[in-house]
Parts: sequence; C-alpha cells; structure tokens
Amino acid sequence: YIMLGWGLFKIYVLGTPLRAESAGFEMHSEHGDVLGFALVFLIARAFSSGSAALTGVEAISNGVPAFRKPKSRNAATTLLLLGGIAISLFMGIIMLARATGAKMAERPHEQLIGAPPGYQQKTLIAQLADAVFHDFPVALYLIAGVTALILVLAANTAFNGFPVLGSILAQDRFLPRQLHTRGDRLAFSNGILFLAFAAIAFVIAFRAQVTALIQLYIVGVFVSFTLSQIGMVRHWTRLLRVETDSGVRRKMMRSRVINTIGFVCTGTVLVIVVVTKFLAGAWIAILAMSALFVIMKMIHKHYDTVARELEEQAAEDRDITLPSRNHAIVLVSKMHLPTLRALAYARATRPDVLEAITVSVDDAETRELVHKWEDSDIAVPLKVIASPYREITRPVLDYVKRVSKESPRTVVTVFIPEYVVGHWWEQVLHNQSALRLKGRLLFEPNVMVTSVPWQLSSSERIKTLEPHAAPGDARRGFLD
Repeated sequence: YIMLGWGLFKIYVLGTPLRAESAGFEMHSEHGDVLGFALVFLIARAFSSGSAALTGVEAISNGVPAFRKPKSRNAATTLLLLGGIAISLFMGIIMLARATGAKMAERPHEQLIGAPPGYQQKTLIAQLADAVFHDFPVALYLIAGVTALILVLAANTAFNGFPVLGSILAQDRFLPRQLHTRGDRLAFSNGILFLAFAAIAFVIAFRAQVTALIQLYIVGVFVSFTLSQIGMVRHWTRLLRVETDSGVRRKMMRSRVINTIGFVCTGTVLVIVVVTKFLAGAWIAILAMSALFVIMKMIHKHYDTVARELEEQAAEDRDITLPSRNHAIVLVSKMHLPTLRALAYARATRPDVLEAITVSVDDAETRELVHKWEDSDIAVPLKVIASPYREITRPVLDYVKRVSKESPRTVVTVFIPEYVVGHWWEQVLHNQSALRLKGRLLFEPNVMVTSVPWQLSSSERIKTLEPHAAPGDARRGFLD
C-alpha cells in the first residue's frame, strides 16, 4: 500500500513521471484485432487468470473454528475485509502499472518488441518498486523481502493443510498409512516431508518459472472449489429431504442457492481455464490428478485385499494345523565367532533337528572349513552343498525347500549370521549374500528366518550416539 500510495501520489499530485524498465518495449499481440467469439474467448481467458488472484480467501472459511464468538460474524467480517484488501491492491497495481508503462509477457523473448538479447523479465511488483523507489534502493529491497515473506507464509498454508488431508485419506486407506502417523513433535511428519520433496521436484522440473507453475495451481484450486460447492449442494439437498421445520428449510434453501451460484461460477472458471490454459500447462495438472486418482484407488483396493486376507475366517475354513517339529539350519561361511554365536543361539532354541550347512564354491576353502569343523569337536553336523555354478542363494533355497517338502508339518528355521556395522559403506561390503538369501527365504511357507547379529568394533560409535526418533517414525505399531 505504501508503494502504491506513494507512486500514485508522485504521478498524479506531484506530476513526477515514473517509467518502468519495460515501458520502452512494445507488446506483440498474439491475437491482434479480435471480434465476436474470439473477443469473448479472450475476455474469458483474462477472467480466469484474474480469478486466480483471489484464491486463498477460502482459508477464512477453513479457519472459522479459530475465531472468537460470534464465530460466523467475525469470520464474515474478516472475509469482507480480505476481499476489500485484495480488490484495492489489485486495482492499485493495475493503475500504477498503466501509469508507469510496465509490461509483462508470458514469453518475453517473443512478445516484447525492443527487448535486448538475454533480457530477464522482472516481476511486475519488482518493476513497480524499481520505478517508484529508484532513488531509494533500500525500499526496493524491503519490498522484495516482504514479498518473499508473504510467499513463504502462503506456502505454509499448504504445509498446514496437506498433512491433515493426507492423514484423513490414509486413515480411509486411500494413501499409505505412514501418512496417518504422527512424528515425535505430534505433527504429520511424513506428509510434510512428502509435500516438501514434491514441491522441490516441481520447482526443478519447471525451472522455477512461476508462469508455468501457476497453471497447475489454477486448475487444482478450481477443481477443489467446484467439487466442494457441488458437495455442499448435495449436502443441503439431502438435509432438505428430512427437515420439516419451515424456518430451517428456508435457511437450507438459501444456503443451497448460494452454493449453487458458487458451483456455477467456479465451474465456469474451471472450464475456461482448462480450455484456455490447456497447452500452457493445464494438461499436466489434469494428467497428474487423473493418475493420482487411479493410484489412490489401487492403494485402497490393496488395503481391502490385505484386510480380507488377514481377517479371521470361520473355523472350518481356517488352517489350524500347528507345526509338529522344528528343523534348525545354521548357515556357515567360515569358522569364526559369528558362526559360533549362531550355533549357540540355535541350540538354545532347542530344535528337534539342528544342522549346519555350507555351500561349496571353492574346493580348497571348503576342505579347510571341514577340517576345522572336525577338529573343533562341535556336536552339530556340517553338511556341504555342492554349487557347480558358484552360486550361494539357489543351493540353499533348494535344500530348504527339500527339507520342508519331506515334512510339511515341520517348521524350518534358518539362522543367518550378520555383521552390525557403524558406517554405511561397510554395509555395502558385508551382508550382501545374507540379504539376498533372506529376501528369497521370506517367500517360502513354513520357513522362519532368524538374523544373528555380530557387532563389529565400528558399531560402537552408534551406541554412543543419542537415540532419537526419525521424522515420521510410527507411533502405533510395527506393521502399520
């Protein structure tokens, strides 16, 4: 307001000519002289673009519970003030832009005649601030900072709303359940992180071009507006079917008329935006929303399928056969301390059968292992599995399948020694064979996989670190 007031005062009262940096350029009209339907189409396009400037006022209606009593009256007054501020700012910017000759183009290198090569177009606010405060650069930077702060606050509304919406959809099984869990600060951390990464991806993909990003915003906003208005129309219609009080019915009918008008207005803007901005980027928003709808339906179907699979069935349809025996298998690669710990733990479980197996991929190493095993007087037998193709996973998997097939009521427990490391790069150097084998064994029925950890010295640094919860850690259970 200070910039607009001072600029208009200098022009119309003091008579000081103010010229924007783009005032000397000429606009190349892509429409030329338009009449009839083309003129209506152009006006509709301008109307749809201008409507985007008024988005955000819905935040007042969303925040009605936060107002003091009487909530409805205070919210309505605030909404009226917000509308007045938006209109006055909009009109003031238009007046000052016309007075200073400022020009904005969607494609400046094509539509601005007279612009030098490599010309970087500034935003309209920046051009007006430069023209009004050209002799006071501090004010220019102040306006830029305030504008950035306002944009940050505007972006914060999405981080307030989306995590809650994502939590509701996740609770209804339309999004991953991780979005429904609260972090250690009682916020929906996963939703916040997801939105942050998505925003970063969009900024990078569109090279931070506001002109391109705004098309996605317009379509998304007016789709939500239109759906909310038609939803309220259906809401009032459903209540009118059962309401008998005449006074209440009149209020409901009035509300339904208001929402119907809102639906017509927002629906009209949406159609105009889709038609006029389709090639400018609106198609991306339509495609993204369609893909998101399909993905959400698939997620919901998956959760329903899992729920049906896990829910308790009738006793006659349920497999209540309990395992009769426990066959324990310890995987051995070398004769070292992790192997001895795995053997000790396996013996502590008191299985019916306990054996150790090793896969022979090198004859010399296998013979050395067998000799050490025999010399150690370990009571557990060691079985050597041949592997002509020097593969480890397949021979072990085939052996476990064979044991399970010979005795279907026997549960097979596979003990796998694993290293606990203190650096990420150590994980790359160790445990790879164990991870691959464990991943395959998990798909086998009646097979249990037990990891027996062996802490390397580097893992001591992890113990000394202060334990803390990662953002978005589950608070309800392991399987959620």
